[in-house]
Amino acid sequence: MNTSSNTKIYFASDQHLGAPTPEASFPREQKFVAWLDEVKKDAEAIFLLGDLFDFWFEYKTVVPKGFVRVLGKLAEIRDSGIPVYFFVGNHDLWMDDYFQMELNIPVYHTTKEFTFNNKTFLIGHGDGLGPGDKGYKRMKKVFTNPFSKWLFRWLHPDVGVKLAQYLSVKNKLISGDEDVKFLGEENEWLVQYAKLKLQSKHYDYFVFGHRHLPMEIQLNESSKYINLGDWIGYFTYGVFDGTTFELKKY
Repeated sequence: MNTSSNTKIYFASDQHLGAPTPEASFPREQKFVAWLDEVKKDAEAIFLLGDLFDFWFEYKTVVPKGFVRVLGKLAEIRDSGIPVYFFVGNHDLWMDDYFQMELNIPVYHTTKEFTFNNKTFLIGHGDGLGPGDKGYKRMKKVFTNPFSKWLFRWLHPDVGVKLAQYLSVKNKLISGDEDVKFLGEENEWLVQYAKLKLQSKHYDYFVFGHRHLPMEIQLNESSKYINLGDWIGYFTYGVFDGTTFELKKY
C-alpha cells in the first residue's frame, strides 16, 4: 500500500465502548465518530487495533445491542472505498465474521505485516505478546477454544452479555489489563517482544494498542515501537503520512 502526497494512514485502539456503562461511554462514542468523520477526508486507510468494544460476542443470529453510530460510520467509510482493517483485542476477541459480512472490514486475530511506502510495519492489538503475563495467556487459550465459545453460545444473550460485561470490568485476569503506568522499557513486554522480533527481521514500526499509554520508543537507529494509547483518558491516535509516524491527540 502506498500513500499519495495528500493521503494518510490512521491508527486507533482501545475505545472500550460500553464501559463502564453504555451511558458513560456514549460521549466517547460520539467523539470517536467525530474523529472518523474528520480523518476520512484524507485517509488512505484506517486501522483499528482492538478493544473497540469492552465486550463483543457474536451469536449465530445476534450481536450485542448498541454502538449503532460507530458501526454506521464505519459502514459509510467502507462504502466510500476507504479500506478499514480491524484487529481483535482481548475484550472483543470473540469477534467472528460480522464485520466482514456486514461492513466489508477484514478482521485479524494475530499480528500482521504491512508495507507502506517501503516502510515495514508489524501491527496488532498486543495482548499476550512478549514474556510474562502467563495467567492471562492461559486464560486466553481457554477463551479462544472453540468448545468454550460453543458453551457460551448456549447462554441466553441477556445472561451471557451481562455476565461477560461484569467480568470484563471486574476481573483483571480475564480482561488482561495491566496497571496503566509506564513500567520502564525493560519491563514493557511489548517492547521486549519488538526487540526479540528485530533479531530475526527488520521492521520500521511496531504499532500496538492494549497498554492504554501513548508511547514512542526508539528500538534502534531505524526501528520504533509505538503504542497508540486509548480513547478513555488520552484520546490519542497514530498517523503515517508516507514518510514519518506521529502520535496525535484528538
